[in-house]
Amino acid sequence: MALILFDDHSWDNLLPLTFTRPASALRVGILTIAEKWEHDLGIKSTPLTRDYLRGKFPCHAGDDNLYINGTLLPEAGIVNTIKNLQVNQAAVKKGVLLAARTGESSDSFTPDGWIGKGKEYAGELSLVDYPWNIFRLNGQEIKADFLRITSGKRGEKLSETVRVDHPENVFVEPGFSGGYFTLNASRGPIYLGAHSEIMEGCVIRGPFALCKEAVVKMGARIYGPTTIGPFSKVGGEINNSVLLANSNKAHDGFLGNAVIGEWCNLGADTNNSNLKNNYAEVKVWNYPSGTFINTGSQFCGLIMGDHSKCGINTMFNTGTVVGVSANIFGPGFPKTFIPSFSWGGAGGFTDYKMEKVVETANLVMERRGMQLSQEDRAILDYIFQQSKRFRK
Repeated sequence: MALILFDDHSWDNLLPLTFTRPASALRVGILTIAEKWEHDLGIKSTPLTRDYLRGKFPCHAGDDNLYINGTLLPEAGIVNTIKNLQVNQAAVKKGVLLAARTGESSDSFTPDGWIGKGKEYAGELSLVDYPWNIFRLNGQEIKADFLRITSGKRGEKLSETVRVDHPENVFVEPGFSGGYFTLNASRGPIYLGAHSEIMEGCVIRGPFALCKEAVVKMGARIYGPTTIGPFSKVGGEINNSVLLANSNKAHDGFLGNAVIGEWCNLGADTNNSNLKNNYAEVKVWNYPSGTFINTGSQFCGLIMGDHSKCGINTMFNTGTVVGVSANIFGPGFPKTFIPSFSWGGAGGFTDYKMEKVVETANLVMERRGMQLSQEDRAILDYIFQQSKRFRK
């Protein structure tokens, strides 16, 4: 059976994070959504996503295909329901297709066509259908992933110089390094990934995930639920945020209730507001509606797409959305919706030229032994064209 994680209309609501990936490639907790399903079902997955992304993210269907919504988080009840689906059966929840088992090819499969055929799922479930749900659900997912990853395994020992509250809730992978810091796992588990590092003087409260080869720099203060994705570097103060992978917030400054894509860099003393002065619910830019919509929460900081950067002392207002490959600098608060390929700040923006985007991306990726692929370049070219209307 082929496992295929499909994108539905929620992919549009998850922009700009999904401009460069399927929804199932988003990290929530310790693992990506795809990695969670692969673990729970024991099957390797492929995504069914937008056409322009398929060069990098191909879909491999067969004669018996299990299609699962790429924003659906696996929990015991829905996992059991999906495992028991027979051919030509589906599960739905309030007009959303959760899963379908069919012989349809990826070219002919459409989620909307299956909604009327599915059986209503009666249990509770979680969907990552808006960007702010990534940090909102991050605590429950760190706990769930902690059990997935550590069950039946014995972790490495920390240095005797580390002060740990509730050490039974801390798991250390091989290759971790660091000492003279404090971990408080009384409110949730703490996962320290392979070859990751925590430098001296850090104070970290769980739930917290430090993924493979990520680094926490000296004196950082981190409140859970927070995830530092693979190969990322962080410092300063962080609260309830997720860095997907390969991104840096390496210096002092505050990041709260935020989601940062890949290959991003926040300059020294960058700060984001995560609470309005009047304590009102935060509104953020929504691409499908072309306007700002209510998050239903008082707390929402910064949502930043891949390859975006900001200079030192950058200030982001509450609920700011930054697209792909934007470069932000200068004094004052820039506007709360910054389109992809924007260059500038509070004083105004111009187009960030594609040749400069590619040059910078290659320089950044070379530091990690990688290069911008032809598929990556094609994706950026497509986003550049599609985002022109927002930059006017």
